[in-house]
Amino acid sequence: MSISDQPCEDFESAVRAVLGYLHARFGFDLWMVTRTEGEDWIVLHVEDHGYGVRPGTVFRWSDSFCSRMVQGLGPRVAPDVAGVPAYAEAPIGRQVRIGAYIGLPLRRADGSLFGTLCAIDPRPQDESLRAEQPLLELLALLLGTVLQKDLAATEAARRAERLQAEALTDAMTALYNRRAWTRFLEHEEGRCRRYGAAACVIVVDLDGLKRINDGSGHAAGDELICRAAGALRKAARTVDVVARLGGDEFGVLCAECDGPHGRRLAGRLRTALREAGVDASIGIACRRPDAGIQAAWEQADQQMYEEKKTRTGGGRDQPAGGRFAS
Repeated sequence: MSISDQPCEDFESAVRAVLGYLHARFGFDLWMVTRTEGEDWIVLHVEDHGYGVRPGTVFRWSDSFCSRMVQGLGPRVAPDVAGVPAYAEAPIGRQVRIGAYIGLPLRRADGSLFGTLCAIDPRPQDESLRAEQPLLELLALLLGTVLQKDLAATEAARRAERLQAEALTDAMTALYNRRAWTRFLEHEEGRCRRYGAAACVIVVDLDGLKRINDGSGHAAGDELICRAAGALRKAARTVDVVARLGGDEFGVLCAECDGPHGRRLAGRLRTALREAGVDASIGIACRRPDAGIQAAWEQADQQMYEEKKTRTGGGRDQPAGGRFAS
C-alpha cells in the first residue's frame, strides 16, 4: 500500500494524499487536518466515511481530544479512549461517538501550534495500533514541512500582490482604490479557505464631510480626507491593506488577524484619527469560516453605520449600484 504517485505540489494536495493513504491503511471513519485559532478548531481537510464532517466546520478547541493531546494529558495514539481519563471526560466525546483516537500536532517553523492531524472511529481498535505511532509522526512532520513552505510562499505572494496593485491607487490619498480592495479580498479569501487563517475587516467613514464641503469648500474636504488617509496608513500594520473605497469611506483588510488583535487595531485607528483631528465612525468584523470575507465586510459596514447613527443622528448617502457592487 502506498501514497498516490501523483506529485504533491502544495499543502492541500499533500494533505489529500496523506489522508487517503491513512484511511486506506488504518481505516478510521474520519481523518482530518485542522487549524486552531483561539477557541476555534477549524476543519481544513477531511477523509470522512461516517461522521458527516465537512471542511469549514468549526468546533470548540477546548472541547476536543486534540487540545488535551497537545498539553500532554493524553496519548497521541489511543486505541480505546475509554481507558484515557482526559479523553473520556472531553465534551466532544459526548457530542459524537468516539471509540479510538489518533492525534498529532502540526507546528509552524517557530514551534507554535498550527493545528492537528487527527482521526476518530466509533469503535475501539486493536492495541497493535500503538506500534504505528512512528509512521504517523513522520507523516505529520512531513506535512508540517510542506505547510511551512506554503506559508512562506503565501507571504511572498501577498508582497507581490501589493507591488502589482501599486498602480491601482487612489490619486488623492495614494491609498489602494476600490478595484484593488476587491482583488485583495478575493485573494485573501482563497488563503483563508486553504489554511484556515483568520482575517478582519475594518470600515471607516468620516463624519461631517458634506458639512465641511458645503461650509468651507471642497478643498477643505479634500484636506480632511488626506489627513484621515495618513492617520490610517500610520496606524495600520505593514501587512494590512488600507484602501479608499470611495468618497469619505475607507477599508482596512487585516490578514492573519483574529478578533482580539483586530479590536486592538481598530482602537489604534480611532486614536490616530482623533489625534489627526478627524471625526469618524468605525465598524469591525472578523471572517467566519462558514461565511467568508465578503460577509465580514458587509457586517463591518453595518456596524459602522449603526455607530454613525448613534454619533450623528443620521445616515449617509448610498452609492449607485449597491454598496458592495464591484
